This record gives sequence, C-alpha cells and structure tokens, in this order.
Amino acid sequence: MGKLFTLRFYKYFIQLLLIGALIFEGKKIDNASVTTANPSHIIFIENQWDEALKQARLQNKYIFVDAYASWCGPCKMLKAITFNNEKVAAFYNSNFINVSIDMEKGQGPALAAQWQLQAYPTLIIFNPKGQAVLGTVGFIKADDLIRFGKQALSK
Repeated sequence: MGKLFTLRFYKYFIQLLLIGALIFEGKKIDNASVTTANPSHIIFIENQWDEALKQARLQNKYIFVDAYASWCGPCKMLKAITFNNEKVAAFYNSNFINVSIDMEKGQGPALAAQWQLQAYPTLIIFNPKGQAVLGTVGFIKADDLIRFGKQALSK
C-alpha cells in the first residue's frame, strides 16, 4: 500500500508542477506583450540609416538619430538615463523612427563626414526625406529631449 500511495503522490505532484509551469509561462507571455506594446525605453533601429530612411518615408515620420561612439561617457548616460525614461520613450516611439548609429563603425564614418559631426553624442532630427531639421550635441535630460523633439516636429 505504501508504494502505491507514493507512486500516485509523485504522479499528481509532477502533474501539478507541469500545470504550474504552463500557467507561469502563459503569464510571462502576457507580460511580454504588454512590455512590447508600451516599452519603457526608446526603440532604436541599430546602425541602419538606410532602413530608418525607408521606414520614415513609408510611415511619413521624422527620424531621430542618436549618433554616438562606444567610448563616449555622455552617450552611455543618454542610453542609461534619458532614453530609458517612460515619457521620452512614449513620445519618441510614437512620433519618430529612431535610429542609433555608432559613428565609428559601418556606415558611421561616412555619415559623420556627410553630416559634419564634431562631437558625441550628437542628436539629429531629420524629416521623412532625410533632410536635417534640428540637432544638438551632448547629454540632454528627459524633459529637454521631449522639448527638442516637439521643436523639430513644429518645423
């Protein structure tokens, strides 16, 4: 009798674990979809200026460019602080095609020369045709970045 009870107990215990795992996994999926729908950071296209231009034309949106260098302290602060602000994320993700470009790799050096960049981070907003509208250099706080975006959209 003892062995039979033990086997049944383990059988039910394993079933409960599996059901619990499925329920837990389902909650993770639901939370992931909520996070994707309302991200708490700016969603960037990485190092693909041509793709950003294409998307801007298709969606008739302005382009927000984060021109950075991997060694740049203020660039890292922007990514860690300002770009992770929920208000900034909501504003930029809904109003812009966002692209982050390492100006020392891939297309970066050619774009840096074309745009005549002198320092990093440089933040530039382009219209859907790829023409620069507004730019700024250096670290910028969340409220100031939202004002910067609104100013560019009004031009």
